[in-house]
Amino acid sequence: MYSSDTSIINGVYICDYEPTTIKDKPCVISLQFHIYQNYPNPFNPTTTITYALPQDGLTILKVYDALGREVAELVNAFKQTGRYTASFDASRLSSGVYIYKLMSGKYIASKKMMLVK
Repeated sequence: MYSSDTSIINGVYICDYEPTTIKDKPCVISLQFHIYQNYPNPFNPTTTITYALPQDGLTILKVYDALGREVAELVNAFKQTGRYTASFDASRLSSGVYIYKLMSGKYIASKKMMLVK
């Protein structure tokens, strides 16, 4: 099914070649929904959240404080199959535990992250 120049890492199908023209698409295809742990974690004041989508659809990524109040909406857009990253700048927030939640189609997942100032 996959050629010798490909690999599967954490449910993401990755080709070992670089696109050579602007028409070439990067070869990163997600085989399953996945939300990765943010990095760095703990962080101050910015962090990166990576997620993978196996199908096209409306994708929403939000951040909540420990009391469940929404503090940021990082993504609210139609996304195609693939792997994405979003940056979160918490410079206006206080230290503490925050939750980020990914919703796309029927898939919902969340993870914790810690802001330390």
